[in-house]
Amino acid sequence: MTEAQPESSLWKIHDERLVDDTRRARVSIASVELPNGVTFEQWVLRLPKASIVAVVDDQARVLMLWRHRFIPDRWVWELPGGYVDENEPPEVTAAREVEEETGWRPEGLKLLAAVQPMVGTADAENLLFASEGATYTGSPADINEAARVEWVPLSSVLGLIAEGKIIGAASVAALCHVLATRGSVAVE
Repeated sequence: MTEAQPESSLWKIHDERLVDDTRRARVSIASVELPNGVTFEQWVLRLPKASIVAVVDDQARVLMLWRHRFIPDRWVWELPGGYVDENEPPEVTAAREVEEETGWRPEGLKLLAAVQPMVGTADAENLLFASEGATYTGSPADINEAARVEWVPLSSVLGLIAEGKIIGAASVAALCHVLATRGSVAVE
């Protein structure tokens, strides 16, 4: 498939003013001009790359964290993951984060996809990995990550998404990818 990139539909960025720059986020305001000449200002958020992992065991369960997210003020299920440290390969981050957050060391990580959860407002690349199996290494090192760590049946994932119990874009995308590539999984 050829992807046409006509210059006539390209948005022009005339200026980008820095609002804040921290270790984990860069916020700016861009002056943008649309192809039809309309101009406006757009908030832009740039975040470090993150690695997220769907660890699936031989019983068709996925390793997940039950945690409170204070910004939406909700309890949700999420896949383990975190920001990629500078000069650290994303797959090393993926394995490290799973073990730190869950106490399980993933086996045979495979890159599934790279996604941008908020493509119209943010540059926040999420690298989605899958692992078939894990070895228990002990209690999670990071007690701040989750109230519970559980192996959740893959057959319940679509229902949890529909109920709003899995809301993170990277978790949803990785889990849907896993479900789509594992063949038919009965839904509870």
